[in-house]
Amino acid sequence: MTARHGLALLLAAAAAAGGCAAPAPATLPAATAPAGAERLVFAHYFTPYPLSPDNAPAQEDYYTREYLDPDGEDGRHAAYGGLLRDRPVPVPPGPDASWELANHMTEIRQAQAAGIDGFTANMLAVEGVYADRVASLVRAADELDTGFRIVLMPDAAVLDPEDGDELVDLVGELLAHDSLHRLDDGRLVVAPFHPERFGADWWAGWMADVRDELGVEVALVPCFLDYRASIDDFAPISHGVSRWGDRSPAGSADGLAYARDARERGLRWMQPVSVQDVRPAQGVFDEAGNTEQLRLTVEQAVGSRAEWVQLITWNDYAEGTQIAPSVHHGTALLDAVAVLLQEYRTGRPPTITRDVLVVSHRVHASDAVPARQPELAELREGSSPVRDEVEVLAFLTAPAEVTVRSGGSETRERLPAGVSTTRAPLAPGAVGAVAVRDGAVVASVASPWPVVTDPAVQDLGYRFTSSAPRDPYAGAVTPGR
Repeated sequence: MTARHGLALLLAAAAAAGGCAAPAPATLPAATAPAGAERLVFAHYFTPYPLSPDNAPAQEDYYTREYLDPDGEDGRHAAYGGLLRDRPVPVPPGPDASWELANHMTEIRQAQAAGIDGFTANMLAVEGVYADRVASLVRAADELDTGFRIVLMPDAAVLDPEDGDELVDLVGELLAHDSLHRLDDGRLVVAPFHPERFGADWWAGWMADVRDELGVEVALVPCFLDYRASIDDFAPISHGVSRWGDRSPAGSADGLAYARDARERGLRWMQPVSVQDVRPAQGVFDEAGNTEQLRLTVEQAVGSRAEWVQLITWNDYAEGTQIAPSVHHGTALLDAVAVLLQEYRTGRPPTITRDVLVVSHRVHASDAVPARQPELAELREGSSPVRDEVEVLAFLTAPAEVTVRSGGSETRERLPAGVSTTRAPLAPGAVGAVAVRDGAVVASVASPWPVVTDPAVQDLGYRFTSSAPRDPYAGAVTPGR
C-alpha cells in the first residue's frame, strides 16, 4: 500500500467516522458525585499532537507528510514504518491567526461532550511551542467559560532540574486564568509526571519558591512511574498521588493495591484509566485485549472510590494511547469511555437508552510480517499474552442475539441487557456485528478496516467502530440526548 493510497483510506475513514451526529448509547451524567465525594475525570493532554500542527489541509499537513509516511521527517522513522499510525480526525484550516486557539476550544468541547471535566496538560518545556500550546489550552478553557479545568503537569521525564525558576515563571504567567484547577481552599493543583526523577526534596523546594514568589500554595499530586520506590519520600509533601500505570490486564491486575496504600497514608487517589499502548518508535507494545484493559481500569476507578481519574491519554498518538476522536476510532472509543465511566461518576451502573455495538480489532494478525518495516515491535515484558480477536462491546436496552462477523465466519451469542462483550477469532476480510431482538435488527456495525495478511507496516493498535457514530465537530453534543 503506497503512502498516497494509505492517506486516501485514512481520509475516507475519517469522513465515515464523522458523518453522522447519532447519539451514544446512554445519557451522560452531570458532573456531580455521590454525597460527600468528589468525582472528577481528567484526560492527559500531550502537546506535540494537537488537532492540527500547522493549519494546513489534511492532505498536506505535517501528520500526513511527516508523521504517517514511513519516509517522513527525512526517513528517520523508516525502520519502524513511520512515527505514527493514527491521527486526529482532520479539521479544516482556520481562517485567521486564532486557528490554534479555536482548535483547542474544539478539543475541550469534544472532551466535555464525553463528560470529561478537564485536561492534565503535559508541560514538556518552559518555553517554545509546547509551552505556548499549554498557554493556548488554558486560554481556550477560560474563553469557553464552561467549567472545564486544566491541571498543570510538568513533565520531569523531559524537563531539566535546572528549569525550576523558569517553571515558576511559567506558572506565574498562567495564574490569572480561572480555568487552572484549584482546590476549594485555593491551592493550585500541580501533578508532575515522573517526579521521582527530580526527587521529593526538589519538589518541596519548588513549591516553596512558588509560594514565596507567586503567593500561591501548591497541592502536589505526583504521577509516578515507580510508585513503590517513590511514595515514602513524596507522601509527606503531597495532597494526592497517582501512577502512570500499565497497559495490559496482566500488568494492571494489582491496580487497587496502590489506591489502598494511598488511602492508608491519608492521600487522595487519581486512578489511571487506559485503553492500549503501541509504540512503533520504541519497538514495544502491550496486549490490551480489545477493551479488556479499559474495562478493568474503569472497574478499579469504581472499586478504589478514586476522587479523580486520569484518562491516559487524550492524544498521545506516538504511544497509541489516544481516546480523542481520531481516524482509527472516530468517536466510538470516546463515547464508550463516557458510558463505562458512569458508574464511577454516579455510583450506579449506566442506564442504557439506545442499543449500540462497538467493534474492535486489529487490521492484521500480530505475527504478520510487514513489507516496509524491518524493525518490529515486541510484546512488553509482563504484558498479557497476545491475542488476535474481534470483540463486540455491546450496550443493550434488553437482551439480544449478537452475531460477530470476522472474515468468512460468524459467531453468535445471546447477550444480556446492559454492558457486555462477545469475541470471535480474527480472520482476514471484513469485520462487523449485528444485534437482533424479536426477529428485528436493533443495531449493526461494519468496520471500515478490513483485516489483511500483507500489511505495508506493522500496526498493532486496535481500531474501534461504533454502530452509532457522531460528528466530532458538531459542537458540544451531549450523547444520548
